[in-house]
Amino acid sequence: MKTVLTYGTFDVLHAGHVRLLARAKALGDRLIVGLSTDAFNALKHKSSLLDFDNRRIVLESVRYVDLVFAEGNWDQKLEDVRQYGVDVFVMGDDWEGKFDFLKPECEVVYLPRTERISSTLIRQELHQLEAREG
Repeated sequence: MKTVLTYGTFDVLHAGHVRLLARAKALGDRLIVGLSTDAFNALKHKSSLLDFDNRRIVLESVRYVDLVFAEGNWDQKLEDVRQYGVDVFVMGDDWEGKFDFLKPECEVVYLPRTERISSTLIRQELHQLEAREG
């Protein structure tokens, strides 16, 4: 059984997320996802509209995802690769080269992002809508 691992915040789940998860799952038999905790997002100076539990429940419902676990810090990736017997580590291509240190442990793949959609764009549009209405 080939295990694929990816990480992310997965806030405001959208088609770009689903496409990334589908392409990641196609690289193996089992897809596991390290989901950034709220505390970790705060350390990264990143916010999300939905809290960890809401994001986890939504992500677990995606048919491509077999397991979701908490990502609490930058340094846990090597340990996670070993703990879960990961064969393929997948991230979006905006992270190109950042996780090459995992190559001695598993294959590292950077997938292209879906153009014209992101959680950041959705949040910006929501803020603009609020500003117009408020």
